Amino acid sequence: MFSLANSVVAVILGGGAGTRLYPLTASRSKPAVPIAGKYRLVDIPISNCINSNINRMFVLTQFNSASLNKHIKNTYQFSAFSNGFVDILAAEQTPENQGWYQGTADAVRQSLRHIANNEYQYVLILSGDQLYQMDFAEMITEHKKRGADISIATIPVGDRDAPEFGIMKKDENNYITSFIEKPKKDILGEWVSDTGDAMRREGRNYLASMGIYVFSKSALDDLLKNEYPDATDFGKEIIPHSIDKYKVVSYQYDGYWTDIGNIYSFFEANLALTQDIPPFNMFDNSRTVYSRARMLPPAKISGSTLEKTVIADGSIIMASRVENCVIGIRARVGHGTTLVNCYIMGNDYYETLEQISDYSSKGIPMIGIGDRCYIKNAIIDKNCRIGNDVRINGGPHLENTDHALYTVKEGIVVVKKGAVLPNGFVI
Repeated sequence: MFSLANSVVAVILGGGAGTRLYPLTASRSKPAVPIAGKYRLVDIPISNCINSNINRMFVLTQFNSASLNKHIKNTYQFSAFSNGFVDILAAEQTPENQGWYQGTADAVRQSLRHIANNEYQYVLILSGDQLYQMDFAEMITEHKKRGADISIATIPVGDRDAPEFGIMKKDENNYITSFIEKPKKDILGEWVSDTGDAMRREGRNYLASMGIYVFSKSALDDLLKNEYPDATDFGKEIIPHSIDKYKVVSYQYDGYWTDIGNIYSFFEANLALTQDIPPFNMFDNSRTVYSRARMLPPAKISGSTLEKTVIADGSIIMASRVENCVIGIRARVGHGTTLVNCYIMGNDYYETLEQISDYSSKGIPMIGIGDRCYIKNAIIDKNCRIGNDVRINGGPHLENTDHALYTVKEGIVVVKKGAVLPNGFVI
């Protein structure tokens, strides 16, 4: 009998240096970036796997991996009676290879000797920096049924987004016939696909690769070891070259999916969680998002007006108004403060009264956000100390800049992890 748990191994790609998400990636890898107040980005693909009954996972990483290692070690521990695991495979020098991972395909190729220690028929390859909820069981079952060598998860996109993706065309049997990486707008008309009536009505006529692949074991081994032993990237090299030689199938996904590629998309994805019916549903019984279980008290709120706001465990909120915000674990917001369009990541610990008194005597603000502050269009990274009467007014009027304490990208102010903003500081 076909069993996902025994036939599939998932490989989650940790990505490169994550420069487009700087400064959030200054001291952590992309998959370790906190999202939605209490999770990490890597929790999304791992949770999708667990919910799809896939419990053997490798996470491939090479940059700033200490916090990611710690998070996975403290979070994903399967029963002794299960064969499930989530293992980190960091880039390593070997007699055969002295270099770092050179790209997505090279990372998987270098890791095959570890992955091969398991029995499997299919390899599910995922990105560590996307936000979506997907049942991989359906995709893999369809892959098996079609006898495919490679299945690519695709999502319909419109004219505006198509030039940012790898775009494919398929035939009436869903076999992919051609592929182009990031097409220019003037040739988009040649790449229209039948995406279905509902998608066409929304103007989503192009099939974009989601960077989610299912490979049959033999096809993956053959492609990486024999056919293209020097290819470094799946999207740019392996996939385009395999279309003529292998059975490559499109698996169309019509749900919510976003690639957390830069600060703007990260900010937009988090604030979307505050909507009445958010596109990413954290309140779905059948699609639990798993993360580290912290023993934190409930949030405490006093004298605040809250509008479209998500507040995580352990927060102490005494603000005047909080609107369209995501407030992370152990966050502290002082009296009379207004927060609008903000993601406050929260803190890793609470300060004691003695510590607060000691810092105060030295003129250092306590951890969190002080009194009478006004903060708009901002991301406040972990463990920041923001004094009283601080004013941060993000928006298109601000030029992109990188300061010792903060970065501005596309009008969004990102206060760096552990930054100390003194009383009266203005951005």
